[in-house]
Amino acid sequence: MERSPIATTLFNQKALPFGSPRKRDAGILLHITSLPGPFGIGDLGPAAHAWIDQLAAAGQSWWQILPLGPPAKGNSPYYCYSAFAGNPLLISPEALVADGLLDRGDIKPLPGRADRINFDKVMASKSRYLRLAWKNYCEGDGGSLRAPFAAFRQSVSNWLEDYSLFAALHTANDNKPWFDWSSALVCRKPQALELARETLADEIAFQQFQQFLFHRQLMTLRRHASEKGVGILGDLPIFVALDSCDVWSNPAGFQLDRSRRPKAVSGMPPDAFAADGQRWNNPLYDWAAMEADGFRWWIDRMATVLSQCDAVRMDHFRGFDAYWRIPASASPAPAPICRCRG
Repeated sequence: MERSPIATTLFNQKALPFGSPRKRDAGILLHITSLPGPFGIGDLGPAAHAWIDQLAAAGQSWWQILPLGPPAKGNSPYYCYSAFAGNPLLISPEALVADGLLDRGDIKPLPGRADRINFDKVMASKSRYLRLAWKNYCEGDGGSLRAPFAAFRQSVSNWLEDYSLFAALHTANDNKPWFDWSSALVCRKPQALELARETLADEIAFQQFQQFLFHRQLMTLRRHASEKGVGILGDLPIFVALDSCDVWSNPAGFQLDRSRRPKAVSGMPPDAFAADGQRWNNPLYDWAAMEADGFRWWIDRMATVLSQCDAVRMDHFRGFDAYWRIPASASPAPAPICRCRG
């Protein structure tokens, strides 16, 4: 089977280590949020390190996780505000204490059921810890982190600046989706963006700080896994959410109309399990536009996910070859009318 242009481009990138044949391995799928812990949700802290020790002791070679992005409405890891950023809810308060950003007395267990995540309570609790850590950092704590933070911002400037602005604007707009912001921000008018950068400077810096903490803790966990001989198997959904920095900051890469709403959305054809098919509602890529710049967004995305894990599972890989196109104006669950090549 011939590869599509995007697949050919990705697999020809020497910088992306797709690996070589290996012996048969075994592993376990468990998302980080499902780990036990005192803060209402699994995170990158002590329980994650202990889990790696358990995997190694059981002779397991892989820990498979789900996507690590910041989840949008609905809290699904497959529907995130960014294909590049990390989920701040996975940041460990205990690691913030170890870094000198919080005192032990600042953090307290979050009451609730051990087998369920109350996302509203977790978000409120983690936000308090992270904003306190940021306040302490700005007032002089965590001095040893200043050089690593600056280096991190420089190393991921290709996505961090847009994402931190997007996240700050999302907060400032009461978490309304970007396409419901002012028309100047929707269309990314330079003057509106510059004004936002000035008025939201502290919130933007805080969003960047959260990404630094996430990255720092994830890399510590990966080093521990490597020492124990356990690989991290990541996950990459082929599509992204409409309410994401990816679509807002790169509208030319998607099939949008002049008002920046989708012309068509993703889904799947009718089958034995769904007589009318399925409507997933993700915006579709404009592959011709992406090909014009050598699929830069995709190459950057692959490089980012492979910097977070040792190998990656690509969800709905079939979509690189052909995808189902549903007109955005169609009824909620139509039988798709057009099959288009990727």
